[in-house]
Amino acid sequence: MSIDELRDLIVEVLHCAPDTVTPEARLREDLGADSLNAVELVMALEEHCGVFASDDRLDGLRTVSDIIDYWKELTEQ
Repeated sequence: MSIDELRDLIVEVLHCAPDTVTPEARLREDLGADSLNAVELVMALEEHCGVFASDDRLDGLRTVSDIIDYWKELTEQ
């Protein structure tokens, strides 16, 4: 999955404008995500990448950059 595909997935799940999905964008404050959206996003990433994300890490995902870093961590294992 490329960074562009990841951005597209975030846009699809959060229903936000593509130009708002920047590494520093905060999921809740800037992109309007709630806790359910965060879970849906992680589930979509799991499905797309074929990996399993740990529930205890969900609370630490606050920005798009956090998601990128976690996605890289998951896919490198």
